[in-house]
Amino acid sequence: MSNYLNTFLFGIYPYIALVVLALGSIIRYDREPYSWKAGSSQLLRRKQLVWGSVLFHVGVIIIFVGHLVGLLTPIQIFDALGISHEAKQILAIVAGGIAGVIAIIGATLLVHRRLFDARVRRASSNSDTLIIILLWLQLALGLATIPISMTHLDGGEMVKFMSWAQGIFTFRFGAAAYVADAALIFKLHLFLGLTILLVFPFTRLVHMLSIPLRYFWRPGYQIVRRRSA
Repeated sequence: MSNYLNTFLFGIYPYIALVVLALGSIIRYDREPYSWKAGSSQLLRRKQLVWGSVLFHVGVIIIFVGHLVGLLTPIQIFDALGISHEAKQILAIVAGGIAGVIAIIGATLLVHRRLFDARVRRASSNSDTLIIILLWLQLALGLATIPISMTHLDGGEMVKFMSWAQGIFTFRFGAAAYVADAALIFKLHLFLGLTILLVFPFTRLVHMLSIPLRYFWRPGYQIVRRRSA
């Protein structure tokens, strides 16, 4: 039974989460464009919001880029560059650990502000509260994997997750088998990460997709017309 559960959670569920992420985001943008934003409560406990938001976003961006590059870069590229699995594992532990601590401090400030300030709580939607709690839990799970990762400095465990992630994105049958014998804390971390992708289109996280790329190539000047008398 555990094999069937592992296959569903890490072989089928990832595709469910990714399909809902893609279609849900497109449908929301098409049908509810004015909800495509992060609701603001910056007038309430602004100092705590600023510190929490800056720390959280800096940490999460580093973690996101690190996971993206670390998991989806083909192993052959690291080998060609002379980067050993051990070196990559140590880098992931150190950089990911520092970024994780920064992010969870920020997330803790944001969770405290949202749950323990009555005015902020009244101004928050259920999805706002749920997603920040899920993100805090995900960061905590990520940090909790570090002690186990330190017992596998040869990088063998890391290669399993790289093979799994690349197997999912290349539609490789049986990708779930790569993580079948992974520690429970890693499986919980993977499952919660997939769940966050699943609920992504229904939360304020959609504002992450609204990168104003057009500003990179817009003209550097503005045309100002005189008002006629």
